[in-house]
Amino acid sequence: MTSEQRICQNCQQQFTIEPEDFSFYERIPVPPPTFCLKCRMQRRFAWRNERILFRNTCAATGKSIITGFHPRAGIAVYDRDYWWSDAWDALSFGMEYDFSAPFFAQFRALLEKVPMPAVFNARTTNTFYSNYAGEYKDGYMVSASWEGENVAYASRANSTKDSLDVLGVMRCERCYETVSSEKLFNCFFCQDSEHCSDSWLLYGCKNCTDCFGCTNLRNKSHYIFNEPYSKAEYDAKLKELAPWTRNGFAAAKARFEALKLAAIRKYAFITNCQNVTGDHLFNAADCVSCFDTFDNVKDCKYLINALDMNDSYDGYGVGAKAELLYEAFDSGVQGSRQCFVGTIYGGANIFYSLNCHGCNNLFGCIGLRNKEYCIFNRQYSKEEFQALRARIIRQMSELPYTDAKGRKYGFGEFFPVELSPFAYNETVAQEYFPLDPQAAGQKGFPWREPEKSSHAITHQPEDLPEIGDADDELLKAVIACEECGQAYRLIPQELQFLRRAGIPLPLHCPACRHRARFGQIVPPRLYHRTCMCAIQEGRAHGADACAKAFETPYAPDRPETVYCEACYQSEVV
Repeated sequence: MTSEQRICQNCQQQFTIEPEDFSFYERIPVPPPTFCLKCRMQRRFAWRNERILFRNTCAATGKSIITGFHPRAGIAVYDRDYWWSDAWDALSFGMEYDFSAPFFAQFRALLEKVPMPAVFNARTTNTFYSNYAGEYKDGYMVSASWEGENVAYASRANSTKDSLDVLGVMRCERCYETVSSEKLFNCFFCQDSEHCSDSWLLYGCKNCTDCFGCTNLRNKSHYIFNEPYSKAEYDAKLKELAPWTRNGFAAAKARFEALKLAAIRKYAFITNCQNVTGDHLFNAADCVSCFDTFDNVKDCKYLINALDMNDSYDGYGVGAKAELLYEAFDSGVQGSRQCFVGTIYGGANIFYSLNCHGCNNLFGCIGLRNKEYCIFNRQYSKEEFQALRARIIRQMSELPYTDAKGRKYGFGEFFPVELSPFAYNETVAQEYFPLDPQAAGQKGFPWREPEKSSHAITHQPEDLPEIGDADDELLKAVIACEECGQAYRLIPQELQFLRRAGIPLPLHCPACRHRARFGQIVPPRLYHRTCMCAIQEGRAHGADACAKAFETPYAPDRPETVYCEACYQSEVV
């Protein structure tokens, strides 16, 4: 079998299907995709709203709830705890399949009938205003995260404690404004760093303690802007810099950002891996174009935010002992053969289903728990299920769904964006593939203008005190965001953390802070480039420029200087 070139029916760009891809599709089995990798990712992300929350009413109890579904989305929503109770049965909303109508149109009709939980968080305690979180205690505004305690304003924070305003962290504790890092303790404003403690403003550092404003250091302590100091000198210099004051921190951060931009970059952050491509990979093997994976990911392609899984393609927020997942988000958890799904925990042989748990052998189902052999939320015998499933798969190809832009969806394609219960700008797609309302409309993607806050502003950013003068009265303040002007408040654990750490009060709302953190991440796309190390004494390439080839997320037009592994290690160690 050889590789094949296909034309994406969405963007009309050419993409390649490799022999190992065909082998994987045959194992599931599904036909090869008709959308390219980028368009598949964008389409899948448009079905996942992680961070935008609304006030709504529980359709069963009338209770006021916070939910990721807009009141006008056409979705019935239950309070999370009521949804998980035995007070109702999702089979009561079952539909008989109509072979005269496209599958996806019927699935949308089922989606408008079966109640959804207000938020998707499972096995959590005292974790409010959070979505797509599991095994969390005392979390607030946490999304896409697994296992943690006392964490707020976080996304992709796994096995993390006592931290705020973090993104893409693993096994971190007492961290603030930290991005894409692992095993940090008491670190603030750090990125791409590992095994560091008691430090501020780090980039690309490992095994460092008591460092400030440093890049690419290894096994160092008492460094400031990459210059060594004695402990006494270090303490005196920090007092001079006064990072706990607003002006002092702003000046230090500006100097650090210039140092960071000039720092060489390793082509990718890959730790304890074999035969992989992608970025921020920890403990992975034989993976292609994967990003932000942790803990034993093997034989996978095109995953983002994944852990402990193997033999899977095209996933976001997936894993926890799973295999043979394809076109999935928020799924896995000791599961197998979950394809074209969202929020599926446990179970095997589940296709085209949403929010089902502990089930096996489902097709086109929503909201089921501990069921098997169901299609469109109706119960069948094993023999009936297999026969009807085969008929529907044939019908999906013979009568595909056609969206408003003429794109066709048969068996083997994920759900169309236009049928998503979320507006495009409410979803993860807007973070990875930002559009304006006009561009979204041209693509046939739904859009919803956010509602303006009705809270009366009491404090402008310049009215905020220094952190040393911030008392609990500030918790009553309604502050105008310096960037977007929207109102925000400080929460008690946030103010307590900032005072204890001596960090200036934030001048931006949580949404703008998240966007700034997200902007530090290199997009999950790979480019074929060569090492930028020029003629260097002591390098293996000697009198010639290195030019070693690699796959990197740094696009050729970016300003950073990107090195191969060997040249990077020669420079920083």
